Amino acid sequence: MTKQHFPVLDLSTMSDTRDALHSYSRVLGAWCKSCHPRRKHWWHASLRPSLSGMTTGIIHSGVDIELELKLSESSLLGRNSNGEKMVEKLVGQPASTLSSVIQEFMLVSGVNENNIPELPGNDDSSFRGYSIEHAHRFGRAINAVGGALDLFRGSIPEETSPIQLWPHHFDLSMLWLPGEKIPGQDPGNEEYSDKQMNFGFTFGDDSINEPYFYVTAYPLPDTLSKLPLPAGAQWRSEGFSGAVVLYGDLLKHADPKTYLVNLWSHLLASGREQMLTSTVR
Repeated sequence: MTKQHFPVLDLSTMSDTRDALHSYSRVLGAWCKSCHPRRKHWWHASLRPSLSGMTTGIIHSGVDIELELKLSESSLLGRNSNGEKMVEKLVGQPASTLSSVIQEFMLVSGVNENNIPELPGNDDSSFRGYSIEHAHRFGRAINAVGGALDLFRGSIPEETSPIQLWPHHFDLSMLWLPGEKIPGQDPGNEEYSDKQMNFGFTFGDDSINEPYFYVTAYPLPDTLSKLPLPAGAQWRSEGFSGAVVLYGDLLKHADPKTYLVNLWSHLLASGREQMLTSTVR
């Protein structure tokens, strides 16, 4: 049986490919946001991990359509319920080029014109350092992290979000939602009223310019950030408050998945104890 391996991700050579995939994911995310019915916490605007990369899931808009970035093949695949397909190779072309290809396929397929999204920016920049091998490696990382999140998610009795890939920040994450509201917040605005913890992974951003895992809590109990963490994990307060594990440090462990699941379980148990008025046993 093939195991899920965490590939090496070196942004000193892979940043152009990461930036291209981030830009392409935002195009797919715009169609999700425009076509999917609204869900709480903006779940309608996110992508989902797929076997080969990331997908919009089925979009219902006059016709059923799915868009997928197949990173194992470095291609964009569009399929509709009429059996028609569209394939566009990913070679580092501008996101605006990919956007035009998608829009043409969507309209020819019969998507409701009222659902054509306002696409993010007008990005005409090419990604000259784009690499098919690096795209494949990013896809393997999404699969490995998604597999660890799925294993962890299966142990949680309370509500959890889908495992989602967020186009805006280009991170893979899952929310824990225990069902309690924050006093003083409008209960109709779940974004600010739901107690929650976020378990996620990003390919690097302005705060940390390398791939890393994060765990945040809202609201953050003062005592949670004093919780001792295992070797390789640290508390961070600059830019955001939460626990962080650098991806490169994770790879030093003999069993990265077990390390992650144990760390997440440790933080969730403490968060559950400190955040809830009635602790689930």
